[in-house]
Amino acid sequence: MCGRYLVTSPVDAMAALFGFPERPNLAPRWNLAPTQQAPVVRPAGAGGRTLAFCRWGLVPAWSKGPVGSAPLINARGETVAEKPSFRDAFKAGRCLVPADGFYEWSGAGAARQAYFLKPPGPIGFAGVAARWVGPDGAVLESFAIVTTEATGPIAAIHHRSPVVIASADHDAWLNAPPAAAAALIRPPPEALFEAVPVDGRVGNVREDDAGLIAPAAPAPKTDGQMRLF
Repeated sequence: MCGRYLVTSPVDAMAALFGFPERPNLAPRWNLAPTQQAPVVRPAGAGGRTLAFCRWGLVPAWSKGPVGSAPLINARGETVAEKPSFRDAFKAGRCLVPADGFYEWSGAGAARQAYFLKPPGPIGFAGVAARWVGPDGAVLESFAIVTTEATGPIAAIHHRSPVVIASADHDAWLNAPPAAAAALIRPPPEALFEAVPVDGRVGNVREDDAGLIAPAAPAPKTDGQMRLF
């Protein structure tokens, strides 16, 4: 799964990649966590795109609301088109999630190790978004990141990976019929990410600074466990 990620590129760089016109003052986020607000790119009229801010953790339009259940932060690519929680969002609410990498963990106890999965530049995760309206008229825009089987360095750490939509496929993910969009749900290229061991403080949602992606010494090897580094 993807439980933490980064959005650190300047807004001009993101606008150039994703084609949205807005230029908000975006502070870099080094440790985005579930239930926090995050930027997403959505289709706009006449084939355009717009930058919006949504809660990470999808709340289906038909649900009772965001309280009382674990946030739906990831949607399995294998079932996103059919699962009741996500099928409407996949059909009519696909979005791109700007990112500059994500974090993953392996091991347990003293051997638990955090990794920064580092791409060569900003990328777009496949996302699905929904709009929930409460009984009092309050509106909540939310999203989930679509995941699939991991490959390459990611697979050595965790069996799931966010789906990365190549820039040439952005329009298809946002606007194509669902069957065509489903064909884009595939593992990222094996060489896209570098696995960098980092300090475990990334597990604390209050930590949010550039030092989180600094390489750190891997946790000590324990019997029966293999280390990547």
